[in-house]
Amino acid sequence: MQIFQKANGWLTAHWVAPAYSGWVLLGLTLFFFGAATNTLAGWLYVISGVMLALLAIAAVLPPRLLQGLQVQRQPLRPVSVGDRLRIDLRLTNNTAQSKGMLQICDPLPMALGGSQTQAIALLKPRDTYHWRFDCLAQRRGLYNWQAVQLRTAAPFGLFWCYRDRLAKANAVVYPTVLPLSQCLLIDQQLGQAQQRWVGDRRYQSATEGITRALRPYRWGDPIRLIHWRTSARYGELRVRELEHFTSAQAITICLDSASSWQAEHFEQAVTAAASLYGYGLQRGAAVAVWTARTGILHQETAILTALAAVEIAEPTVHTLPKHALIWLSETAIAQPLPLGSYRIGWQSPEADQFAGSQNHAYPLLQIDPALPLAPQLQTGVNFSR
Repeated sequence: MQIFQKANGWLTAHWVAPAYSGWVLLGLTLFFFGAATNTLAGWLYVISGVMLALLAIAAVLPPRLLQGLQVQRQPLRPVSVGDRLRIDLRLTNNTAQSKGMLQICDPLPMALGGSQTQAIALLKPRDTYHWRFDCLAQRRGLYNWQAVQLRTAAPFGLFWCYRDRLAKANAVVYPTVLPLSQCLLIDQQLGQAQQRWVGDRRYQSATEGITRALRPYRWGDPIRLIHWRTSARYGELRVRELEHFTSAQAITICLDSASSWQAEHFEQAVTAAASLYGYGLQRGAAVAVWTARTGILHQETAILTALAAVEIAEPTVHTLPKHALIWLSETAIAQPLPLGSYRIGWQSPEADQFAGSQNHAYPLLQIDPALPLAPQLQTGVNFSR
């Protein structure tokens, strides 16, 4: 059976393969031809000859019908898990003849819903058929596929053939970013950073010379940092973002992608890293994300793309940062973390008690995989040492 399926697939892709009706007609042709040779009846030869001619025409026309068809794909916009991914294809008939009874098949990965097929009744000369559909992004990742299939059995439906048309697709599905109203770990690190710069007289008295950028005013910003000339120009308050201020509030989220994980826990950890990053940006902090393969990333698109592509047990290409960080892991700490670091663990509390003394040197937020993730990141009810 597998040999027959492989042979049928090869014939469909490179020439034509008989449909069920084609096999039936081919069997009748052989039957009438056999009867004609036994009886030497001329009318049986005529019937078998007409059937054979019909089969020959039905085998030649489908590949010719697919000639002159061009497929173009519009670029795919990145989406998050649970969102709808918009697929936009355009099929153009570059010939002077009409094309009809076609099928266009886009072989999407199973995580995006699997292959999608659209039937086209008629495509006029020099005309373009616009096919647009949405698919549900079920799992984060980077998805690539190269071609679109054009299929037809026209005009008689006796033989099928398909041909691939190059239409590269690069889909990026970001992990879910949970909307956090508060986060104890981020707030704690920002509080420690604030203690470092709040007594800095250079910052308190600074009005120019160390300005990094201008940003919209946020509640709680010092009035002395407002840039009044720019505020008057834009019609809203703009605040000086000082270089010392920005660097003091840097937060690095480190995902232990080099260790072994349970698949479900790892997906929660990726979601947690993306959510912490989003909350840090919301608080106005300079947030970075580290993984074993990519190292430290600062740009938002690069971070979300890295979190979409991260896998379990990646090779360690980059070492850990030297400053305080937030460490997400399911296993015990193999090396000491920088002073002031925090941990988020998916390991059971009983197992963590015997993981080693250095594991208890850092505050720990223990995640229960059976409970919703967002409330645990927000409330920090199990935040302990």
